[in-house]
Amino acid sequence: MHLDPLKQLANNLSGALKGLRLYPVEHPIIQKQLRETARAAGTLLQEHEHLRIGVLQDTLFINDHLFADPHPAAESLCRLFQEKQLAGLEFLKGIPELEFRHFLQFMNSPALGQEDFQALFDKHQVRHIRFLPDEAEEDDDRQSARKIFGRALKVVNTIFKDVRMGRIPSSAEAHKVVKDMARMTLADPHALLALSLLKNYDNYTFTHSVNVSVLALAIGRAAGLQEEQLRILGIGSLLHDIGKLKIDISIINKPGRLSESEFAEIRKHPRIGADIIQQMGDVIEAAIAIVLGHHLHFDRKGYPGDVTISGSYDLIDMTTIADSYDAITTLRPYQRPTTPREAIRHLMKESGTMLHPDYLKKFVASLGTYPVGTLVRLDSNEIGVVGRVGIDNPDCVQVKILFDGAGAQLNQPRLINLAADEKKRIVSEVDPFLKGVDVVDYL
Repeated sequence: MHLDPLKQLANNLSGALKGLRLYPVEHPIIQKQLRETARAAGTLLQEHEHLRIGVLQDTLFINDHLFADPHPAAESLCRLFQEKQLAGLEFLKGIPELEFRHFLQFMNSPALGQEDFQALFDKHQVRHIRFLPDEAEEDDDRQSARKIFGRALKVVNTIFKDVRMGRIPSSAEAHKVVKDMARMTLADPHALLALSLLKNYDNYTFTHSVNVSVLALAIGRAAGLQEEQLRILGIGSLLHDIGKLKIDISIINKPGRLSESEFAEIRKHPRIGADIIQQMGDVIEAAIAIVLGHHLHFDRKGYPGDVTISGSYDLIDMTTIADSYDAITTLRPYQRPTTPREAIRHLMKESGTMLHPDYLKKFVASLGTYPVGTLVRLDSNEIGVVGRVGIDNPDCVQVKILFDGAGAQLNQPRLINLAADEKKRIVSEVDPFLKGVDVVDYL
């Protein structure tokens, strides 16, 4: 999902709510704003079964996009959701304009909290808006994972802003969040892995940085690293692409093949990044080596070609695997994203050349036969998304069923645990594109 429609929806919602404070709902200006808001939401709902809007770590989100960058409309909506004591709302496909009108009026009413809003929804027969659970009501592991992931996005965003402004960023907050990421990974590696599938295509560099750190930590855990080493791996992989901030943005975002001169510029980013990290202080040499060497490849035929790394390459090789996995599972202007299983098959082709064979094998084993985010078909012909994977046994999975055995899409997905339900088993992977499913909507 691209950012522009999301920004447009945030602007429409914020504008309509402000307008209602000045004019009655029958005023032509308000009617126009209502139509535009409903149209913007309807456009998004053509691509997705639902539209989720809420607050995570004091930041507005719409579906899989977290408005970490300054955005006045998003900030206004965030404050309003917090004032109304709402964690978030889900808008369902087919919502009529009248229900949007009621919703906007309710948001400008004295109503507070889910109980008040539910009473208003019932009174006015609002059937296409549901409440999202408060984080406090979620599973403890998932709650913690969401908080940590949100913090990591904010930390990287702050560091990158400092670099763009020519300031030397502090590493203090990065070290704190990586510590929590490492401990979460040791406790349940799949909790953060699921969140790493929530891609932000328009802020790719800093979202990619957090995802690579999450993936690298999962690889490190699979390889048996202790917490201290995981924290070094986490900070180095979190900042691995910081040097790209000094490369022309038109080169970074160019769709298609780079020219030789453009690629020469790209090849500079590891050394530039290492220099930036060196200035930050409180980042040890092993982490700086990750930034400098993450494109050297397992066969050391990558770039920069004249670099010398002192000490072990282990953490570098783990980051290279993580970097590759996230890159090929992300929608870019020049590629359609691959599924988790397709990504694994692609990585295995690079084993022993670009990628460390032993660490790759351990990582793949830890993901399980059907990793989180895989759309699968059961022997009952039902189709669902793998939402959770067992910590000790990655082949014990929880599947969220989306289509019944006759192929009809369920109005409300249902969960099954394949470890407990021995009558059912996964028989194949399904291409989400062919079923019109965006798996991140169900994670």
